[in-house]
Amino acid sequence: MHCNACEVLTESEISELPEVSYVKASLKNLSIEVAGEFSAIGGSAYGGGDTANKIVADYLNQVLKPHGYTLSVEKQNHSVKWSDFNIAIPVAVAFIATFIVLQKLGIVNLITSSDVSYGTAFVVGLVASVSTCMAVVGGLVLSMSANFAKEGDKIRPQVLFHVGRLMSFFILGGVIGVLGSAFQLGMIGTFILSLVIAAVLLILGINLLDVFPWAKRLQPTIPSFIGKHVHGLKSINHTLTPLLVGIATFFLPCGFTQSMQIYTLTTGSFLSGALIMFVFALGTLPVLSLLSFSSLGIHKKASSGIFFKTAGLIVIFFGIFNLINALVAFGVISPIFNF
Repeated sequence: MHCNACEVLTESEISELPEVSYVKASLKNLSIEVAGEFSAIGGSAYGGGDTANKIVADYLNQVLKPHGYTLSVEKQNHSVKWSDFNIAIPVAVAFIATFIVLQKLGIVNLITSSDVSYGTAFVVGLVASVSTCMAVVGGLVLSMSANFAKEGDKIRPQVLFHVGRLMSFFILGGVIGVLGSAFQLGMIGTFILSLVIAAVLLILGINLLDVFPWAKRLQPTIPSFIGKHVHGLKSINHTLTPLLVGIATFFLPCGFTQSMQIYTLTTGSFLSGALIMFVFALGTLPVLSLLSFSSLGIHKKASSGIFFKTAGLIVIFFGIFNLINALVAFGVISPIFNF
């Protein structure tokens, strides 16, 4: 597991099984505690020993594996596939260099000296859409779609979901921007929030590298019970449920979303805040759309390690740049790069 969204997703999926009476996921321990009556699947035929536990684990894996998770009875040792960096580093460097050149030429305004541009928000959205933090959104839309597909309604729920998501990110992003103006953030307040954004992006990037497991505990998030309630909406079989679920994804525990929400506070403007969050949501749209209309799941592919490490390096780049920009804007250091 990589973040609190993983806790929400795994708990929600397992708790829907009729045999389960209790489930508690722990990001800190990378474990899930499950209790229930599993005699119907042979879970009590071996006296509740290791064999019985493995039977139950295999049964639970049927609902977890489609989302990219694997449950085992014995604790698994974390291993880093360093060979992934042989491809991830050159790809990330090429990606970063391309955007810097485009910005230098004035084609895109990705990086500025004082704020997060729409280009940055869009790219962060692209990365977020394929991160494990957004797996909960993918699992949510797939599960909801399955419920409506049983009644032959396959397209409309998808459209309503994405419309609701884009609409909520625009409106609620604007609300956050207005709240920022109400607080009247001064130079020091803006500087502190800029440091927080940089720290969140650095933590997210480090987590995507999957090199330091302890860093997962540092990732800030909203209370998990909010995510659980949002995930529970998918079971309500109503015409407007997909629209409501799309709107509710604004509150899911995704670090990338929260980093953009924190920045939106500094805009002090409804329009600026609305556009930042809307462009971020647009960045997540391509992959989430493919995910909703197909069985796409990058986190399940054999090359996922390379992809996540590449994305992690890019996010770390954004985090470092936000940190440098904040320090330069506050006058702590002189400009280092002339981009």
